[in-house]
Amino acid sequence: MSTALDRLRSLAREKAVVATSAATIGWDQETYLPDDGHEWRADQIAWLSERAHELGTSSAWGDALAAAEADGTAPALTAAMRRDYDRATKLPGELVAREAQASSLGKQAWADARKRSDFATFAPHLETLLAIAREKADRWGYEAEAYDALLDTYERGATAAGIASLFDALKPQLREVAAAAVARSDSRNATLPGGIYPIEAQQKFNAVVAESLGFDFKAGRIDTTAHPFCTTLGPRDIRLTTRYDESDFTSSLFGVMHEAGHGLYEQGLPAKEVGLPSGEAASLGIHESQSRLWENHVGRSRPFWEKWLPVAAQHFPQLAGTSLDDFLAAIHRAAFSYIRVEADEATYDLHILLRFGLERRLVSGELSVKDVPAAWNESFRDLFGMTPPDDAHGCLQDIHWSMGGLGYFPTYTLGNLNAAQLFAAANADATISSAIAKAEYAPLLTWLRDKVHAKGAVLTPAEIISQATGKAPSPEAHLEHLRLRYLA
Repeated sequence: MSTALDRLRSLAREKAVVATSAATIGWDQETYLPDDGHEWRADQIAWLSERAHELGTSSAWGDALAAAEADGTAPALTAAMRRDYDRATKLPGELVAREAQASSLGKQAWADARKRSDFATFAPHLETLLAIAREKADRWGYEAEAYDALLDTYERGATAAGIASLFDALKPQLREVAAAAVARSDSRNATLPGGIYPIEAQQKFNAVVAESLGFDFKAGRIDTTAHPFCTTLGPRDIRLTTRYDESDFTSSLFGVMHEAGHGLYEQGLPAKEVGLPSGEAASLGIHESQSRLWENHVGRSRPFWEKWLPVAAQHFPQLAGTSLDDFLAAIHRAAFSYIRVEADEATYDLHILLRFGLERRLVSGELSVKDVPAAWNESFRDLFGMTPPDDAHGCLQDIHWSMGGLGYFPTYTLGNLNAAQLFAAANADATISSAIAKAEYAPLLTWLRDKVHAKGAVLTPAEIISQATGKAPSPEAHLEHLRLRYLA
């Protein structure tokens, strides 16, 4: 190992210590922070974010990177670091701090506005965050539109035009699958047995399932929040969160399996490379592929429930008389719903198409913030044939814009496409497919560790998928999966 790379690794670790300290108090903000603590917490997060940015754009960092590039020891790693460094140095520390503070305050304003279903009270915060996003895009530079620069933050190499072309091609097929799946579900009218599913019993069952997938509770935990998420507070400290519905235990379970997929990815990244691209997730589209693979391709499958339905019945006695076929019909039920995080697989991607279209128009200035509720409702009627009853069921349901996450939403559908392609490729291995048939997932996790997790962010997302599956990224496997699950 070269001296220059040793120095880079040391600097990266120092930056990671500061960044994960900010993540730690951010996690606390979402879980335990009292209401009156948000303003001071925003100042704390802003200060730490600016310090991390200063470390990552320092002359010491630049000098060590240049030296590592010159000695040629790890060209792929240093190329990824050069890209990150050049982008970071285009943003002044003041802007980074301002964004962190605006995001922290924005999340609280969003939560309050959603409770009251009053978009107007959140609108000034969105105006601020949108202005910051445009400023960042201008500083980074772009060829076609500002949205490209924002999207590239989350999905390296993606463009708005490329995503739009993909989504335009997918839209008629997704609408066809969704309509047929909903009609089929309506004819079956399958539901879970009624009664109370106690939260304590859900927590115990969820933990057992997450551990069976490979999630290491010595290096993680599960807590409760209004909006489920996974966050990394260190290479051996991965936090999952979920929310509970006492009338439906699968809501929290699938939330935990989804976030555990993110957590398994984070636990699988090379810990000794913390702070470097080689120790970071490749993109949100790759990250989401892990969560959707474990939630949907594993968690909603027949082999999974052949093993776990009897165990679930031990935690929830009302399930004791439920047949496997009836249970699967209930969890595979498709319905047009207002809330994205409650949407089934057959209709989920339509929610993403809506959000991508709106935020692209917001960034370009074609859509003004004050007109978001009306534009949302119009797009929702076009895709779903329904009008949201209020802002809480419409434009205020997601936390992303309050975090400044413009450009984030398309990665959910990219994650669905990647998940299906990866799962199909893994199943081509007879050892893995036979284990999956018995609801044993260690071989699958080992395959993902090798093909995805160990790659870090040195390769592009497209390169990771191509090398893992032997094919360029494609929507074919996802569409085939949806048709087999909902229409066969």
